[in-house]
Amino acid sequence: MYVLDLESVKDFFVRYFNAAAGEMYHNTKTDFKSYFLTFDGGARLEIMTRPQLADNRKSQLQCGLIHIAFSVGGKEQVNSLTQTLSNAGYEVVSGPRTTGDGYYESCILGPENNLIEITE
Repeated sequence: MYVLDLESVKDFFVRYFNAAAGEMYHNTKTDFKSYFLTFDGGARLEIMTRPQLADNRKSQLQCGLIHIAFSVGGKEQVNSLTQTLSNAGYEVVSGPRTTGDGYYESCILGPENNLIEITE
C-alpha cells in the first residue's frame, strides 16, 4: 500500500490493529521507504512511500484495490474498535451491522481515506 505519510499510517496499524512493525527499509538512491507490518495470525502488509506519489481522489466505486479487511475476533471487538476509531476522529462509513451475506462488520475511512473493513 503506497501512502504519503509512512509514519502516521504505520502508527495507525500498530495502535488500532496490533501490528508489529519491522525496521524501516530506505533506498537512498530512489528515496523509497517501507515497513512490513505483521498481524496476529501471520498476515503481513507492506506500506511504502516515495517522493512524487500521485494522490488521486479515492472513490469507493472504482476498479482496483478499494478496501482492506481485518478480522478482529467477534462482534464485541468490531463494536469496540469501531467506537474507538470514531472517537479518534475517523469517519464510520457503515455499520456495525450484519451484511446481506452474513458478515458482521463496519467500515471506516482510515489514514489517507483508505477504506478499512472491520469484521468479526
